[in-house]
Order: sequence, then structure tokens, then C-alpha cells
Amino acid sequence: MIIKVCGMREPENIQQIAALCIDWMGFIFYPKSPRYILKDNCQPQIGLSQLSIVNRRSALANCQLKRVGVFVNETVDQLCMLADTYGLDYLQLHGSESPELCRILKDEGYQVIKVFSIASEEDLKTVSLYEGVAGYFLFDTKCKKYGGSGKKFDWPVLQAYTGTTPFLLSGGIGPDSVKDICDFSHPALAGIDLNSGFEIAPARKDPEALSVFINKIKEIKNK
Repeated sequence: MIIKVCGMREPENIQQIAALCIDWMGFIFYPKSPRYILKDNCQPQIGLSQLSIVNRRSALANCQLKRVGVFVNETVDQLCMLADTYGLDYLQLHGSESPELCRILKDEGYQVIKVFSIASEEDLKTVSLYEGVAGYFLFDTKCKKYGGSGKKFDWPVLQAYTGTTPFLLSGGIGPDSVKDICDFSHPALAGIDLNSGFEIAPARKDPEALSVFINKIKEIKNK
């Protein structure tokens, strides 16, 4: 199972979480997010004061985990520029990005994770349009703003998803979610996305809480 921790920003905290042997780490490039990786940088296209921490020359250079850039309704040119500049392995798209945009990125050689906000089976109807152009889907809780609500949606509605693209579960996953995750079964389930449920403050994760949680998940899954 893929373990992704998203919304990282501080170099020391990044190293702490990377040491837990997670698989993917997410960095948010959406300016309206409290976890925006460039929040103190007035010229994000040029400056490296914040994002140097995820550059391949950074402290993560020898780490095997994958870097995921999280975006909302960016242009193809901007997505490609940021992916190339900061060595991103995946582009996670949280907005209303079209299947055509995802196909362009795929054809250019970029790995895409397309996010869908879910409240009911009705919200799964458009997912099939992205089959074959996204490497992964991520199903998050439906809310008015981009980036999720920190609340869990009704995971059983995902039984209506019959596609072949693997997906990650997101939304409201916290230290008490171990049983719910281990009880949930779907042939396309590939992993989980962890964020606000493990935070001490926006963009700062609790290493101890994450370590306990991840070890419990692995212990149960390996039985």
C-alpha cells in the first residue's frame, strides 16, 4: 500500500517524515492553501528560498520517496516548468483540469494523479473520462474549497467505481483510522493520502503520530 504524506514545507519536518519510509511526499503549489510551499516567496518562478527543500540537490536527494506536486487549475506550461525545475515525480491535479490536459501531460512524459471530490456515487460519473490519461486517481471528500475538508466521506460509495486506474483514499484520515482503512477493500485501492489529521500546525506533521499509525497499518496488512 502506498503511503503518501501531503502538505509538507519545513526542511526539518520533511526529513523527519521521510525517515519513516513513506512512499510519496506531497508539496502544495496552490497559493490559497495554508500549506503553500512558496508562501514566503514573492517570485516563486525564480526564487528557491522555500522550494529548494524539494529540489533534487536538497536533503532529499538520496531518498527513494517520490515527490508529488499538488496543483489547482494551472496551465500546461506552468505545470511542466515546475515539474522540471523541482524534480517532481507526479503532478496531482485538484481542480477542474480536463482529460485533454491530462493527456497532454501524459504525452509529454509526466505522471498524473487526478483528484475527484466525492460525496455520492453521482460524483463518480466523470471519472471514466480520465481512464488511460491519469496514472492514479485520488478520491477526496467533496467540499466547497479546493484541497479537501479534513473530513471523511462515505468510502463504500467507491464500490460503484469499476475502472482499472488505481486510486488513493484521502479525506479525514487520522490516527484513529487504522481499522477503517484495513476494513475497506477495493480491487483498485493502491494507497492512502495523509495530511491534516496528523498535523501539529498547517504544513507541520507529527512524526510520532505518523510513525505509530504507519506501523499499525503495515503490521495488520502483513498478517
